[in-house]
Amino acid sequence: MQEKMLALVTGANQGLGRQIASELVANGYIVLVGSRDFEKGREAAESIGADAHAIQLDVTDGASIAAAVDRIRSEFGHLDLLVNNAAISNAGIPGRSLEENMAASRASVASIDQMRTVWETNVFAVLALTQAMLPLLRAAPSARILNVSSGVGSLTLNADPSFQYRAGFGVIYAASKTALNAITLSLAIDLEPEGIKVYAASPGFTATALNNFQGTDTVEVGARNLVRAALDTESPTGTFTGPSGILPW
Repeated sequence: MQEKMLALVTGANQGLGRQIASELVANGYIVLVGSRDFEKGREAAESIGADAHAIQLDVTDGASIAAAVDRIRSEFGHLDLLVNNAAISNAGIPGRSLEENMAASRASVASIDQMRTVWETNVFAVLALTQAMLPLLRAAPSARILNVSSGVGSLTLNADPSFQYRAGFGVIYAASKTALNAITLSLAIDLEPEGIKVYAASPGFTATALNNFQGTDTVEVGARNLVRAALDTESPTGTFTGPSGILPW
């Protein structure tokens, strides 16, 4: 009997991360449900099923990352799939509307401190966690990395005056996804000789805590492309997709 593959999903105690974790379990994976708050992760894992296991993971904390690596190494010895899902949209006033956050992230007025906070989670933490997990990914026969991005980070789309979300291309959240795309492509080029594939995927405009639940799609709809990309072993490395197909960088 073939051994089940192992996936780690960050920020998986709620929203898209939880949906991804649930669908990966349904597709035969053992899934580590990453969560800053272990109890919330445990509750989510219990609701998903026996093949979901909570793991305490604050992606901005080096000690938390190191502890997660040690646990995965000791319990499993490898990692087949890393889903970098954890992200924040702002570091401002809780409960602000999507429109208020977009206005506050305009390049002319954005708080540099808030920008640093968001980029710490959405950009630097992704690379730090991925680097830490690489020995475990290299121990798997055909490892993959999926970075959860957004179409609003596409430079090509935002350069087009007809792009419907162009006015929202701020330097806090949207540009953090541009930077994440750059990291995705850099990792894809770097790791291609080793056979580790790296993808970026957008869920579309999904209603989650990230946008104060103002998105137009449910998490079930939003997770479709993310799960498809996570399970994809055939596409070339370094691809960026959305719900309708390939997105331009």
